[in-house]
Amino acid sequence: MSELTEREFRLAQRFILDAAGITLGSGKQALVSGRLDKRLRARRMDSYTAYFELLLQPSEAAERQCAIDLLTTNETYFFRESSHFERLRGWALAARQAGAPLRVWSAACSSGEEAYSIAMVLADVQGDLPWQLLASDISERMLARARSGHYPEARTEGLPDEYRRRYCRRGTGAQQGTLLVERSLRERVRFESVNLNRALPAIGRFDVVFLRNVMIYFDLATKRDVVARLVPAIEPGGHLLVGHSETLADMHPSLRAVAPSVYRRI
Repeated sequence: MSELTEREFRLAQRFILDAAGITLGSGKQALVSGRLDKRLRARRMDSYTAYFELLLQPSEAAERQCAIDLLTTNETYFFRESSHFERLRGWALAARQAGAPLRVWSAACSSGEEAYSIAMVLADVQGDLPWQLLASDISERMLARARSGHYPEARTEGLPDEYRRRYCRRGTGAQQGTLLVERSLRERVRFESVNLNRALPAIGRFDVVFLRNVMIYFDLATKRDVVARLVPAIEPGGHLLVGHSETLADMHPSLRAVAPSVYRRI
């Protein structure tokens, strides 16, 4: 493995900040070298400096995306921070009673566990109403995994047994020890590549937006920019959910806290 110098670590910090708005803190040298070493080997390069210079070339868009995928932290699991899904259930039930389908956006869906958790709640509560769910991420690698809906059972510990029976299939034979989300549910989720640090594509407005455990990787200025982009995508009266360790205090005049990590657009 080529040794990552301090200067090269600063190049990595600049690259991922410019590409994804992520602030890579000190002490992450081992993470950078560990995740990018295979790419240096694949491209037959003997230094990280040469690799980061390669990423600047216009013809290397695919390699840039690969580097973004590798440097993006993607840890998630089914029904993470379960209180948010209880709130979603309440909003979905109220909307159903009014005959209104919800539109929900999982704005940093990673490998898809959050998106399918949302989909299970909507399918359960809203039934045949034409509810919609957009799931997006900056990582094409994670989106490919999410679209498959295929997970090791060890990663589905938080999945309620009832939902496991109704919406998933257990693998057999060579697939034993895995779980596959039912095709009918997978087809209700639209997966799309979205970089929250760029102008948003034409995705419309949503009643609920999940943006959880993402803002902790952004500096204050980037957080404000991301929130400013997201607020117009939330229906007035709609809600924005962030991670339990995150806060959007004074981030935007149109957001009001209704509970820790839960904000309403006025």
